[in-house]
Amino acid sequence: MGGCFSKPKPVEVKVELSLLDKEKEMDGLSPNGKASPFADCRPNGALGHGSDDDSTQLPLYHKPRDYVEASVCHVKDLENGQMREVDLGSGRALLIKEHGEFSAMAHKCPHYGAPLVKGVLSKGHVRCPWHGACFNIATGDIEDFPGLDSLPTFQVRVEKDKVIIRANKQALQSQKRSKPMARCSAVINSSTGFSHVLIIGSGPAALVCAETLRQEGFTDRIVMCTMDRHPPYDRPKLSKSLESTAEQLRLRSMEFLQDHDIELFTEKEVVAIDVKTRSVTFEDGLRMEYRKLFIATGSKPKPMTYKGKDVRNVFHLQTPEDANSVARLANNKNAVIVGTSFVGMEVAAALTDKAHSVSVIGIETVPFKKALGEKVGKAIMKLFEVNRVKFYMLNELSEMIGHHGQLKEVVLKSGKVLRADVCVIGAGSVPATGFLKQSGIHMDSKGFITVNKMMQTNADGVFAGGDVVIFPFPPRNNKKVNIPHWQMAHVHGRVAALSMMGRATEIKTVPYFWSAMFGKTIRYAGYGDGFDDVIIQGDLDELRFVAFYTRSEEVVAVASMNYDPIVSRVAEVLGSGKTIKKRDVETGDISWLIDKGSQ
Repeated sequence: MGGCFSKPKPVEVKVELSLLDKEKEMDGLSPNGKASPFADCRPNGALGHGSDDDSTQLPLYHKPRDYVEASVCHVKDLENGQMREVDLGSGRALLIKEHGEFSAMAHKCPHYGAPLVKGVLSKGHVRCPWHGACFNIATGDIEDFPGLDSLPTFQVRVEKDKVIIRANKQALQSQKRSKPMARCSAVINSSTGFSHVLIIGSGPAALVCAETLRQEGFTDRIVMCTMDRHPPYDRPKLSKSLESTAEQLRLRSMEFLQDHDIELFTEKEVVAIDVKTRSVTFEDGLRMEYRKLFIATGSKPKPMTYKGKDVRNVFHLQTPEDANSVARLANNKNAVIVGTSFVGMEVAAALTDKAHSVSVIGIETVPFKKALGEKVGKAIMKLFEVNRVKFYMLNELSEMIGHHGQLKEVVLKSGKVLRADVCVIGAGSVPATGFLKQSGIHMDSKGFITVNKMMQTNADGVFAGGDVVIFPFPPRNNKKVNIPHWQMAHVHGRVAALSMMGRATEIKTVPYFWSAMFGKTIRYAGYGDGFDDVIIQGDLDELRFVAFYTRSEEVVAVASMNYDPIVSRVAEVLGSGKTIKKRDVETGDISWLIDKGSQ
């Protein structure tokens, strides 16, 4: 299969000279691998990318003092398939040996800073142990998501049985690099009511779509519009880090977007789309025509029926301001969480060291029962109870009671009354597609946009991705599914961008998501919808376990806590097209799945 698992190029270690901001354009001359999970498209960032031979003619425009060189180990210290984190004095690097060749690159995943030495090395790439992003070991290019940036690579040579790395000092410090991007060649007035590509939304699908277009040499106008007031930010962190500001969560700055001619219109709500005239109408009356349209509006809170909707201090946690308000209002007060979604539970966990009391209302017997199964749900529920969280399960919200408009009590349908100074509703979501009802764009009964494997809708020139779509999923015989993961949205954005440019490719990735509570992280890979059994290895009581989700006799997903890098290892196996049989994980011996390739 392709994706992170496409056949790698032979490893050739070369100096990566494109690491200083003022010289990023030179990166276009370095050899680049195929940017998986899209193995069928041309080499990524093809602006001026030449052959391997071309790279030898790069001018040596860096000064010697910009570099550090160090002998890091004996040539026999690493076996094939092993990695080691090494110190160069000015910073650390990841040394890799595969097929008898050494390579070196930055040692931290640019997404959240995970140590890649603890990840999985396979077939010319390293997969992050925390969230599954993949990086080509020859080029450092990101090949599977999440994350936006690639890794700098460093020159390696062997002299007298010593392995020597030569690295740019700035690259060692930054530990990341952006791929080169084209600029807009058209002379555009920002008030012009036409954009070659119009993107609705500013989440990962939207942002990756815009950046991929520029990386692939697109030189016409790109406009990204959002109802949000901020540049793109890391939304999954909202519920995990309630006090973080929009600036702290920022994925790309306005300056970055401007430097790459990606126009961002904030606080712009689309109210209608006319696919016949290829135009979009905004709430403020602005009308913009497009040649290609990408809809990535994400989800919105699921509507709930209860009394007292005018009471203040009730939040749905949609913005950094919401999260900041919840953290402030809950300080030494009583907090109530309605719903046991991942967002709701993460907020409950985040509030335990701030609030006087934290109560959670859920309609199931245990949290996460549908996603993770009853046994895992019970184990996680115990973790919350140990941390003073009170559960009211098999219950629903009936009424919010306020005093002078401020929330004071929450009433359950069972009749139970809870003291509440702040309430967060985390009871699920629905696609934000209400504005499409009269557009002629096909949606299913739940409001999800139907797309094909290239993320195209039924309307000419209109694409969609992220939480709002159902798309054909190859591991389930192209059954149309909705997978509302941060990682999957990145993939959709890239596939859509390549499709717009006539480089149709398919989704070849393994779904991957994570949730963090009380300093512990649940990692999950695969698509477990409809699982009929859960095989658990390890110790649930100690929260050190791996859970395999099976359908019939096949493993379709895996979840773990304190068992890295097992989830990334399983993602490698599933992504390579292989199947893991139920009997393979029932024996209790899963040593064959645990990576032993790092030192």
